[in-house]
Amino acid sequence: MIKNTLRIALSLVFVLSVGCKDKAEEANTSNAEAAVVSESTSEKFTVNVSASTIEWKGYKPTGTHSGTINLDNGVFKTDDGKLQSGTFLIDMKSISVSDLEVGDGKEDLEAHLKGTVDGKENHFFDVTKFPTAAFEITATESLAAGKTRLSGNLAIKGQKHNISFPVNITNDGDQMTIESEPFTIDRTKWNINYGSKSIFEGLGDKFINDDIELKISIKAKKA
Repeated sequence: MIKNTLRIALSLVFVLSVGCKDKAEEANTSNAEAAVVSESTSEKFTVNVSASTIEWKGYKPTGTHSGTINLDNGVFKTDDGKLQSGTFLIDMKSISVSDLEVGDGKEDLEAHLKGTVDGKENHFFDVTKFPTAAFEITATESLAAGKTRLSGNLAIKGQKHNISFPVNITNDGDQMTIESEPFTIDRTKWNINYGSKSIFEGLGDKFINDDIELKISIKAKKA
């Protein structure tokens, strides 16, 4: 009896430690808001998609998976050198897995995430139906230590919610860089429900955490 109790306790500690290990701060999430519209005199920056990326990480009791997503395009506008408005599209068909090797599950997981497996199209991102996701800026707020709180509507799979998170913005002549620290979003708010124990019962330890960790790095050049 004591051994069984100890085994259960150790298993629970393992699940909690893996699920919460190095967990990033969750982005504030709310209803979608009106996007910012800049003046016609604002300076325009075009995203360099080849130098920009979004890193992602997903958690489950037995470990994590991570990878990247590319941007499709994007435009930002500044007033007096400060970011005021902008949008960017995310190429969901570019989802890649970086922690697995080819032939060791990489292709299978990428296909599952993209929804290109028959019968599993809507498990995650269903990229055939929803090939892009989008982010549009709704507000910026100066924070301590030179950081900026960036708020914007994130649209995935036909669902749009406003999220806000801190970023570092550097504006060096005709080059601008926007970089975030890792932050998390609750995927179920965008109908990405597969393996969620908050949606489905009886999953035991076969669940996938609702939190998806993201880290944004965007480079743009003055048009």
